[in-house]
Amino acid sequence: MAFFKNQFANVVEWEEFRDDMIFWKWSNREIKKGSKLIIRPGQDAVFLYNGKIEGIFTDEGDYNIESEIIPFLSTLKGFKFGFNSGMRVEVLFVNTKEFTVKWGTKNAILIPTLGLPGGLPIRANGTFQFKVNDYIALIDKIAGVKQSYVVEDIQIRITSILDQLLMKWISKEGKDMFNLQANAYDIAKGIKEDLDMEILQDGMTITGFNIMSFNYPKEVQDMINKTASHGMIGDLKKYQQVSMTDGMASGKMSGSGAASDMAGMMMGMNIAKEMMKNINDDDAQQAAPSHANQPKQEAAPGGKKLPNFCPNCGEKTTGSNFCPNCGHKLV
Repeated sequence: MAFFKNQFANVVEWEEFRDDMIFWKWSNREIKKGSKLIIRPGQDAVFLYNGKIEGIFTDEGDYNIESEIIPFLSTLKGFKFGFNSGMRVEVLFVNTKEFTVKWGTKNAILIPTLGLPGGLPIRANGTFQFKVNDYIALIDKIAGVKQSYVVEDIQIRITSILDQLLMKWISKEGKDMFNLQANAYDIAKGIKEDLDMEILQDGMTITGFNIMSFNYPKEVQDMINKTASHGMIGDLKKYQQVSMTDGMASGKMSGSGAASDMAGMMMGMNIAKEMMKNINDDDAQQAAPSHANQPKQEAAPGGKKLPNFCPNCGEKTTGSNFCPNCGHKLV
């Protein structure tokens, strides 16, 4: 008798497990006397009978279905196995982990912007996280008609409405179109709430939504970078000088032949000349004494001015008409 019982025995487990699979359904088979249920880490097993939940088992391990599972099933707790009779149920295995999915806009989103009739084309990318949180809703909406469900199914659904949500939350409250990264947190928070409402009815929840970057067309990005450079330098003349110096340092101004060499030489001379001029101007301003500190020049009789130093011996004069050292007549 035991030989035949073992022939009918089977194992109920997640047979087609994939790391990106959200759930998988064991079905279309009878559970016989002596069958076992295997629950692995990160899995829940949901027993279904006629489409309704009979019991949910969350602890990993190997269980004897007759003695350890059936007594906890709602309407089947009194079921008795016979030699030729089995129990026909479905077991839904659910992956309990939090899934992380990368997303990115397939096409540029045209955001209405003042001065751009067609809108400003923007691309964005990032990640979002989700997990199953309601088995009843999951079975009613998805698992009741599907054998399995994978992350790609959710990704397709999310990305199909993501463009509309990005446009909604970027345009909201007059965001700075040319500095969206500064508002990325608020935009992502609004999108997360909308996405959560979208998939909540299917028994899942969005646990996180992140925007890694916003990308503009090259022409617009170049304009943003140039504007930022002007703002940091604050002076067009200095901006030109820095741009010139950067060009030389990076090799962008280099070329081949005498013409490029001459251009580089002239550029270097102009920069050096400008630097020396600035240094000399600064030195002159520091060295020049104020009028208040300059000694007053004495006036000789008849309105003629006396020299400060004797032209004959160089001794400093004292205000008289003759040098106090050599006696030379000063006027």
